[in-house]
Amino acid sequence: MAKVTRDDVARLAGTSTAVVSYVINNGPRPVAPATRERVLAAIKELGYRPDRVAQAMASRRTDLIGLIVPDARQPFFGEMAHAVEQAASERGKMVLVGNSDYVGEREVHYLRAFLGMRVSGLILVSHALNDLAAAEIEAWDARVVLLHERPEAIDDVAVVTDDIGGAQLATRHLLEHGHEYVACLGGTAETPAVGDPVSDHVEGWRRAMHEAGRSTEGRLFEALYNRYDAYQVGLKLLSGPNRPPAIFCSTDDQAVGIMRAARELRIDVPGELAVAGFDDIKEAALTDPPMTTIASDRSAMARAAVDLVLDDGLRAVGSRRERLKLFPSRLVVRRSCGCD
Repeated sequence: MAKVTRDDVARLAGTSTAVVSYVINNGPRPVAPATRERVLAAIKELGYRPDRVAQAMASRRTDLIGLIVPDARQPFFGEMAHAVEQAASERGKMVLVGNSDYVGEREVHYLRAFLGMRVSGLILVSHALNDLAAAEIEAWDARVVLLHERPEAIDDVAVVTDDIGGAQLATRHLLEHGHEYVACLGGTAETPAVGDPVSDHVEGWRRAMHEAGRSTEGRLFEALYNRYDAYQVGLKLLSGPNRPPAIFCSTDDQAVGIMRAARELRIDVPGELAVAGFDDIKEAALTDPPMTTIASDRSAMARAAVDLVLDDGLRAVGSRRERLKLFPSRLVVRRSCGCD
């Protein structure tokens, strides 16, 4: 059976191939409603399927958006990737996802692979974008939007949460329960000092503690961002002689690990240990007890990132302040902090 072509569609619809193209691609020129209906009817009758590869070669762009995240197995990044996919679908785009595993070389690998595929743009959740990755982006003159994190190595548009302000909200709330102090579970020595959300969460905790006249000395503990490492840290911390009365965890996943360690050690949460996290992953409402945490509008952030990466005027954005789209944080109160 012969392959149906755009010429066949144009012939059946009684119009030109250019008009068929305008209908398929929703532009760049408008098409009268009656003509559009004839073209769509012809496409359906003939079973025409556009050659996306040929379209990409002609336009030097595909209907794809590249998304690179540190680890989609972690609930926060999985939920963020899903939100980006939904937002992209609303714009008629598909998303390719790559996991960097917090490794710079893997990030560069996906950058090269996605840019080589002529994606329409890149949304990058980068733990610590290195100079090689930044140079790769510059060489391809790629449209890039940073999401969730804003590493120093690249000065592209960023869509982020008010991480410092959110951490202050959580820490203040725990202190308002009357605790002598609040400990903090941060990142590790490898966590970037600038542009990383966890570093900002630690900074917000410090500010809230200092505002309340409380010392932070010896009250910051290291853990990777996931629940498994936080669980191991929690077993040691909570079984020691200086068990904190309250802990602010830089991620909800860490808080899940801490609460599991407390349960194994028969430490009541929140009676003997108050816990708050950051991210408001869906699981936070289902922990036992439900977790107090900090939330932001992930769907709105994902939609903003997709809109920005598809905007032809992306690189025309001027100052550093204009290149940062900051979404507010809000406190979500549940029972792990001691509230009823």
